[in-house]
Amino acid sequence: MSRRSWVLFLSLAALWGASYLFIKVSLDDDLSPPFIVFARTALAALVLLPVAAYLGALAGVRERLAPLFVLGAIQVTGPFMLITIGEQEISSSLTGILVAGAPIFTFLLAFALEGEERATPLSLAGVALGIAGVALLLGVDAPGGTAALVGGLLVVLATTGYAVGAWYLKRRVPGVQPVGAVATTCAASALMTLPVALLTFPDHVPSLAASGSLVALGVGGTGIAFVLFYSLVGTDGPRTTSLVAYVAPGFSVIYGVVLLDESFGLTTAAGLVLIVGGSWLAVNGGARRELPARSVDVAPAGQANGRPDAALLEREPEGADRVTA
Repeated sequence: MSRRSWVLFLSLAALWGASYLFIKVSLDDDLSPPFIVFARTALAALVLLPVAAYLGALAGVRERLAPLFVLGAIQVTGPFMLITIGEQEISSSLTGILVAGAPIFTFLLAFALEGEERATPLSLAGVALGIAGVALLLGVDAPGGTAALVGGLLVVLATTGYAVGAWYLKRRVPGVQPVGAVATTCAASALMTLPVALLTFPDHVPSLAASGSLVALGVGGTGIAFVLFYSLVGTDGPRTTSLVAYVAPGFSVIYGVVLLDESFGLTTAAGLVLIVGGSWLAVNGGARRELPARSVDVAPAGQANGRPDAALLEREPEGADRVTA
């Protein structure tokens, strides 16, 4: 990686890792989860739609609006809402760590539904380690009793939405360029959450911190972050770019501990190592079956709801479907 690529890579990890900090600050100002998700996706769409139009990436979107709206519900609205609701009960750093387990569910779904992943001792060990990390964090390190446990489980459930959305995108939305798909699903999510956001519209003027967090979350953590993501995919390939998923949780922890005075003990550290390490083993320890020519073996995840260009993926088919944010 060049110096420029390293700067973009670390900037992307910092932006995605900060998402949970921005959500927490917005929640602390009594902004509702539907309003936060609406603001986030609407602002992201305002950034991404012009970029997609400039790149000519909206071709084919009109013909596939229905599946793109379904994708928006599965992979944007649902996970974003679950994460935001869950984070009402758990810390931002814990949220970032739990979301890092998304590649495990993507691996399990690919293994169970399509046979695109073949289990190996290493990949199975990774799944076991990741699940153990989740159990450790929710069973020991989530203060707040039942409410915190439910909140953590909602965040984990959100990661399964990323996996299902990745599967759906690959099979039901062919022919749409990745930036166009991301921009459209963000716009669709904003439209879907608008009615509920209006019903839960804040009865006060949001604080400067909350307003700034919403702008940073939508424009930076979702919109600009994807511009950086695809720039890195174009210069360094999806495999290298996908490594950001393992760096972003570290930024989440740093932000939470330093800026929000969240606790970080040995149990949290152990959970972080188990989940991130388990995710890496699940992804990189498996054997992938040979795919037909011209197939696109990739799909987005999380605050990362897009996929690299098919031509790039044919050259380097593994890794980019593991990115979450």
